[in-house]
Amino acid sequence: MSLQAIQDRIHMQHALRLAARGLYTTTPNPRVGCVIVRDGVVIGEGWHVRAGEPHAEVHAVRAAGDAAHGATAYVTLEPCSHHGRTPPCADALIKAGVARVVAAMTDPNPQVAGRGLARLAAAGIETASGVLEAEARELNIGFISRMLRGRPWTRIKLAASLDGRIALDDGQSKWITGAAARADVQRWRARSCALLTSVDTVLADDAQLTVRDFAVERQPLRVVVDSRLRMPADAALLRSRGVLVAAAIEAHAAPHGRAALEAAGAEVVLLPGEDGRVDLPALLDLLGQRGINELTVEAGGVLAGSLLQAGLVDELLLYQAPVLIGKGKAMADFALATLSERYAPRVIERRSVGDDLRWTLRFTDPAQAFTA
Repeated sequence: MSLQAIQDRIHMQHALRLAARGLYTTTPNPRVGCVIVRDGVVIGEGWHVRAGEPHAEVHAVRAAGDAAHGATAYVTLEPCSHHGRTPPCADALIKAGVARVVAAMTDPNPQVAGRGLARLAAAGIETASGVLEAEARELNIGFISRMLRGRPWTRIKLAASLDGRIALDDGQSKWITGAAARADVQRWRARSCALLTSVDTVLADDAQLTVRDFAVERQPLRVVVDSRLRMPADAALLRSRGVLVAAAIEAHAAPHGRAALEAAGAEVVLLPGEDGRVDLPALLDLLGQRGINELTVEAGGVLAGSLLQAGLVDELLLYQAPVLIGKGKAMADFALATLSERYAPRVIERRSVGDDLRWTLRFTDPAQAFTA
């Protein structure tokens, strides 16, 4: 590896660390960091904080000032070339007079998709991409999913005993895992654009499904799959704004009715599928259209099983507690005809969280799924 390649990796790692500072705030925008380097010294840096505010490149250029002329800019995502809420970042780099721009990856947004780097090259700036691309893609896995597949990256969170139970037969589940695991879940909630649950979970737990004990600027959208509109208007979930209810039948046939839920602050959408159930692929498409990058599912075995069988699950976060509880509710409710049909996700990580073990498993390989 050449000295230039080593330096490129070092500075891109710095840019990626900056980008990660926006992990909980940038939605629906991607998480982006930028470092401007001259003669091996960082002279400006920045990251995108939230939608509608300056992008990472703009912060870095402002910090570098006139010294940016002739320097190299390292950015974790191709500089944008279109006018959105803010002007094109490619233009800011051109105006600053940088001599070289290194991007970790091209932007999957069809409005950019190589045009940013082309714009820079046309201005006489040397360009390169692909430095630490895998790390950059991982950081923006939800944004890439939405841009290229039209739906969010979908992960299911489950907390289970050693014998694979998420609750007793009567629904008791507090608490299978320990305090450290429950705190860890709050961080995953915080980075999610939306949380998906079922009406059965709402009726059983009456939880608000919000981020707790973790500082956040915004709460994720709460989405409830409620085919027959059984959720009562006084559910704890409705005490705060930001609830979407997906139904499958007309309001007049529902036990509680659409009007009551809407009066309580919920938005109700009708997405009828087969057998009187909500069309789950249509729901994920709708969420993608609404700018949802990462979707975390916190529900029982029925919804988890339905999502798995529909091929809509990308990732599984399984918190496994060192306890046995015997008879109870399974993690996912589905049936296979033969053992050869079993689901076999790849193990990405095994990590101790307190006394519990967190498994990160993937059904989707981003390298294969995320191809423009």
